[in-house]
Amino acid sequence: MQTLSSPDSSTSFDMDDWRSGYRSQPNEYAYEISDIEGTIPADLEGTLFRNGPGLLDIGDQSVHHPFDGDGMITSISISQGKAHFRNRFVRTEGYVKEQAAGKPLYRGVFGTQKPGGPLANAFDLRLKNIANTNVIYWGGKLLALWEAAEPHQLDPNTLETLGLDYLNGVLKPGEAFSAHPRIDPGRDRDRTGVSGRAADQPRLINFGVKTGLSSTITLYEFDLKGRLANTHRHNIPGFAFLHDFAITPNYCIFFQNPVSFNPLPYLVGTKGAAECIQFNAKQPTRAIIIPRDGTRSIQTIDLQPCFVFHHANAFETDGKLYLDSVCYQEFPDLKGADNYLEADFSQIPEGQLWRFELDLEKRTSQASCLIERGCEFPDLNPNHVGRPYRYLYIGVAHQTQGNGPLQAVLKHDLATGQEELWSYAPRGFAGEPIFVPKPGSTAEDEGWVLGLFYNAASQCSELLILDAQHIAQGPIATLKLPHHVPYGLHGNFTQGLVITP
Repeated sequence: MQTLSSPDSSTSFDMDDWRSGYRSQPNEYAYEISDIEGTIPADLEGTLFRNGPGLLDIGDQSVHHPFDGDGMITSISISQGKAHFRNRFVRTEGYVKEQAAGKPLYRGVFGTQKPGGPLANAFDLRLKNIANTNVIYWGGKLLALWEAAEPHQLDPNTLETLGLDYLNGVLKPGEAFSAHPRIDPGRDRDRTGVSGRAADQPRLINFGVKTGLSSTITLYEFDLKGRLANTHRHNIPGFAFLHDFAITPNYCIFFQNPVSFNPLPYLVGTKGAAECIQFNAKQPTRAIIIPRDGTRSIQTIDLQPCFVFHHANAFETDGKLYLDSVCYQEFPDLKGADNYLEADFSQIPEGQLWRFELDLEKRTSQASCLIERGCEFPDLNPNHVGRPYRYLYIGVAHQTQGNGPLQAVLKHDLATGQEELWSYAPRGFAGEPIFVPKPGSTAEDEGWVLGLFYNAASQCSELLILDAQHIAQGPIATLKLPHHVPYGLHGNFTQGLVITP
């Protein structure tokens, strides 16, 4: 059964409303949020850090795709029923140089080109670290992440950029560090732990990829103080587009999408690197299963052809691995549109949530669709990462079929299939929902879901706080910003870390 609650459930969205959320936000702010509807829960304490493209143009030239936009960090710190907002651009080397020049000086991975046409772009293979994908607080450091290069360290109080961070010498200059780390909560482990450690402490796990005719995956595990606890690397055949991964107590799991890379248009300056990716529906998607201890061989299992950006969660049961992932029928590019603002949603495949059952002994797989509605940005109770879980929270389209922008938050009960939804259609647009457990909670869904929404009616953004056990009732508190924050990508809530003005 599905419960639907919406300001207007008969309409979906207007393209101009959706486009208006992609305006650049060149201003940097710091203030206490004064316009609040409802009541912030008294026991909700901590800071929400978010990252995403804050600039969608440089000088008078717009980016071809928002994934090429310069990273802007926002923080919303909540304590004692009050909230403080701050945003600041990551002062990457490329951002500083381009702001001084007033024009693009670098090519974007997703198609943004320097002025001057192909001759000005040919054979310029420099990467601009845009630090725009995720932000996480770990080991006393706030890190802005972009998957193709090193992280940038920021001051968690002021969001000032402190510079590139090589993680105490773990990374070499130019080495990739993914924007999708996973945190193993470290409880209820069925073994002593990686490298013989006691298995009750959380760990941050991440990876880096070096691609070519063959690809190399490097895995890293860090303890609570940010010290490297374990690392190992593995070579896999073929080109690997790996944006995300999943973990269990014993494994890291990747999906190698069935794509190839033709570098010629990129080399001659007519396309960005990501525009040279080609999906091959005749090839299987491949699950790459890497033991976390680094001492055993990797396994591969072929799956149905699909393209995956994001995984929801994975767990181990009875000798099998289960992995829940947002799958597309093909690579969801712009389908020939001049730029992202002209994209036709009806031509782009929607993401759907699928469960994959991987039998490690037989090396076989089975798959079933869990959520048919277009969806992206899954999240769950962080205490259940890598373990069996019941509740998933995910951004979804308002309409039940076909593709469209995210406008709603869906709670899916994996045990019963029951769904509960709250939609902000027709004029509200959603991003990634983030689950925050209630302190001292015992039920898996006891907590809150935080989401930064864009309200096209006011052309401003709002932080919505929903009761995770009663999503359909709508927000229990709405924190209204006096400006907009462009649609973002990923972020994290750090409980107990309260930033004071």
